[in-house]
Amino acid sequence: MKTSNFRKNLFLFPALLLTCISCSKPDSIREAILTDKDNFYYIDFKDYPSDYSSLPIGIFDSGTGGLSTLDDIIDHEGLKNESFTFLGDLANMPYGSYALENNTPLLVEHILKDVQFLLGNKYYQSNVSRNYLQDKSPVKAIVIACNTATAYGLDTIRKFISDAGLDIGVIGVIDAGAQGAFGNFSPDESGCIAVLATDGTVRSGAYPATITYVKNRDGLAGTIPVFQQAGIGIAEAIDEKSEFIDRTTKGPRQGYMGPSEKGTGEMKIDTALWARYDFDIKNGAMLFEGDPANPYNLQINSVENYISFHLVTLLEKIRNTAGVQPLNSVVLACTHYPFFTDTFRAKLAWMRDYSEKGEFIYRPFISEDLIIVNPATVVAGQLYQHLLQKDLLNRSEKTASEFYVTIPNTRNKNVILRDDGSFTYEYKYGRQAGEIQEYVRCVPFSRSVLPEDMLLRLEDQVPGVYDLIVQFNHENNKTQYLKEEERIKRE
Repeated sequence: MKTSNFRKNLFLFPALLLTCISCSKPDSIREAILTDKDNFYYIDFKDYPSDYSSLPIGIFDSGTGGLSTLDDIIDHEGLKNESFTFLGDLANMPYGSYALENNTPLLVEHILKDVQFLLGNKYYQSNVSRNYLQDKSPVKAIVIACNTATAYGLDTIRKFISDAGLDIGVIGVIDAGAQGAFGNFSPDESGCIAVLATDGTVRSGAYPATITYVKNRDGLAGTIPVFQQAGIGIAEAIDEKSEFIDRTTKGPRQGYMGPSEKGTGEMKIDTALWARYDFDIKNGAMLFEGDPANPYNLQINSVENYISFHLVTLLEKIRNTAGVQPLNSVVLACTHYPFFTDTFRAKLAWMRDYSEKGEFIYRPFISEDLIIVNPATVVAGQLYQHLLQKDLLNRSEKTASEFYVTIPNTRNKNVILRDDGSFTYEYKYGRQAGEIQEYVRCVPFSRSVLPEDMLLRLEDQVPGVYDLIVQFNHENNKTQYLKEEERIKRE
């Protein structure tokens, strides 16, 4: 691959301030990237490589859930020779809560920073590094492996890339999920579709609107209502966010933000439905006080129990809707959820067979041939077709894929952290868009920035992706050793 000016100068350009706050004051992240040459986020797109085909494909998500999308992409036969650059914005996740806190402008700013990272060449080796490196390759296409980011940022990203003068395709997961939702419907069949998503995706209304568009476009004549369920806590527990899961404690704790008996609306654990939830209460999967037969002060503390809670809440909503037809398809509209597809499937099967006093409570509302839709399988096909049509399939030697996450930037003295080193909830969602700072640093995947439980899950659930991560870590550590040797020689 030709390096071009865009990727040269491996060790140059230290951050202008130790606090990593840009000296200039652009009005928006868009302006900082496109026009403010003194800003950390600026990219000179005139130096962007002219030969896109040998570049990697960029993928970003609010956390590690997007790795499930990557898993389907690398399984596509037409994409076997491609390499990838993945970014998980772990420090700022979950994206779904920005809408809940009425701060979607900040969410859009985060999304554009994700795109800037993929298009740019800067990253930090660690949180203690004084200088950033500039040897990351830019990308030839972008997959938004996050439903919330697609809902709030797809059009913004496409316009930004056009304004930058680039011809780079951007593929989101919502169109793919909406298409997959009809995989179990005949042309005139009635039934309902369920969308399990983050709170932000639900609030955006993007899925019902897109599903309606696909239904009308394809001429489907049946009555097909869409039920949405905000799966608050599922993605957060998968990514080990302490507000939602804490494997070190055995009893109810301060700072918990998941469903509870005192919750309202769809965040309320209804003790009258206790048997229907069928929670696992062993080994700290539920935190509570009192006797297991009569628990109180309930806190969910496992991914599986979050899934049980939200599926029961969803089915209660459906069964209490007059005249509703059975549920034909469930869209896993958050890229974290496919990691637990088997759990979703098993819980829905259990609910279909669950009875009280001889009555099947949920069977009339769950189709016998219900399908669970993972939008990523459709995304992989869309990505392949885009690269094929643009003549961008890689014809060169395949390079190693790269994996990065964001971590709070402790050199920025404005950030406010919890004891565990993560942003406080108030700071995470209370910042204002337009205050252009390096709140986070993009650093390579490593055991120092990812929980061990998360790495074990990846090894078990997406072994192909895990192998790519191991390869990247090996190459990254070897490269850093060689860089250190060169520095010692120069000194």
